[in-house]
Amino acid sequence: PGFTHWGSYAEYVRIERADLNLVALPESIDFVTAASLGCRYATAFRAVVDQGKVMPGTWVAVHGCGGVGLAAIQIASAMGAQVVAVDIRDEALELASALGATATVNSATTPTVASAIRDLTHGGAHVSLDAFGSATTAFNSVACLRKRGRHVQVGLMVENDAHAPVPMDRVVADELVIAGSHGLQAHRYPEMLAMIEHGAVSPAQLLGHTVSLDEAVDLLPRMDQFTGTGVTVIDRFGAGA
Repeated sequence: PGFTHWGSYAEYVRIERADLNLVALPESIDFVTAASLGCRYATAFRAVVDQGKVMPGTWVAVHGCGGVGLAAIQIASAMGAQVVAVDIRDEALELASALGATATVNSATTPTVASAIRDLTHGGAHVSLDAFGSATTAFNSVACLRKRGRHVQVGLMVENDAHAPVPMDRVVADELVIAGSHGLQAHRYPEMLAMIEHGAVSPAQLLGHTVSLDEAVDLLPRMDQFTGTGVTVIDRFGAGA
């Protein structure tokens, strides 16, 4: 819903092939937390676990500390990785540290982000995620990798960023891997839900506040202003909710 079918921000949604695409929610996970998992947390899970193949002890760079980026930081940290968080806002970087980031880089005040990350990681990140989706963050994500590192493009690349330049000389010389990541298949949800149930990760830490569907009408056009931290969940739909 929202990509290929109608239904985003609706109280009732028609799900195609529901026998395959619906996932049972454990009793221990409340509805608001569950709603916040897709696509933000689920997308981050696939990017870190399946596409990034993050291992304990490795260095992971996350470019962009919005919903997806913060989730990726928490998941990678829970898997035993050391994480460098990158963003232009100190407020977001503070939250990234609270969620497990080992180090932070303010890209608005750092002359060369890739060099700063290579210094912090003693040679470059093993895995780097562009969780924002821009020509700048994609370039920095590839450029900050060490030899045979892996770049994962998580943030959607649209309009002028759709054909962003890549330091292909580094890709060839250092045998880098570039992978895309988009959403999470229904059959992979149980592993993510198990991590939540066992307390390895806590998506509730990334929740901002809840609003009604009527209130969302004013909030949605302002999403590109990146005000505050944490995800907002619509949990009230009726008239006057």
